[in-house]
Amino acid sequence: MPLLALTGGIASGKSTIARRLAHHGADVVDADAIVRDVQQPGGPVLAAIAAEFGDGMLRDDGSLDRAALAGAVFGDADAVARVNRIVHPAVRVESARRFAEAFAADPAAVVVYDVPLLAEARAADPWDLVVVAQAPADVRRRRLVELRGMSEAEADARLSAQVSDDQRLRLADVVIDTTGTLDETLAQVDDLWTRLADHISARGSRGPEGGR
Repeated sequence: MPLLALTGGIASGKSTIARRLAHHGADVVDADAIVRDVQQPGGPVLAAIAAEFGDGMLRDDGSLDRAALAGAVFGDADAVARVNRIVHPAVRVESARRFAEAFAADPAAVVVYDVPLLAEARAADPWDLVVVAQAPADVRRRRLVELRGMSEAEADARLSAQVSDDQRLRLADVVIDTTGTLDETLAQVDDLWTRLADHISARGSRGPEGGR
């Protein structure tokens, strides 16, 4: 029952890796989806965001105006920290619930937590394996411009707002280099899956063992 954290900077290919792991049978828990879920109208997280940053963060229907919130906090480290103090505890509780639910349904499951902010918020959690999607900043900048339609200035701002590659790589047990072709990236993920399958098989033959 390995619990993997999968992380990477913007445009690093992390979603491609997550999809491939899901294709192989992993149960992928998406941190971004959890963030959206805990920020639904009527919940304490959205109420706390509105109290902290004003009702201008809400749309007419009472839902979160994500563009307004992003505009209010982007480039402001203190504001980002205030949002994180509201959101991260709720995400931590809900992600733990989903991990437990997945393992209850299948004790032999491979659960992958697709989490962009591992280095910022979840590095100390007891992961069995940390997988980092990695591509150089210039490659990711090009992807943001060519594939997502950002200007070079917008791409640079998004890249500079994240932790450094070195900070992420220091957490890595496995690095998936996504610089090359899609097939090359997928081959690395396939190799990781084979190693996981072998590890699970070995653990099963020896009986329960401790984690990382």
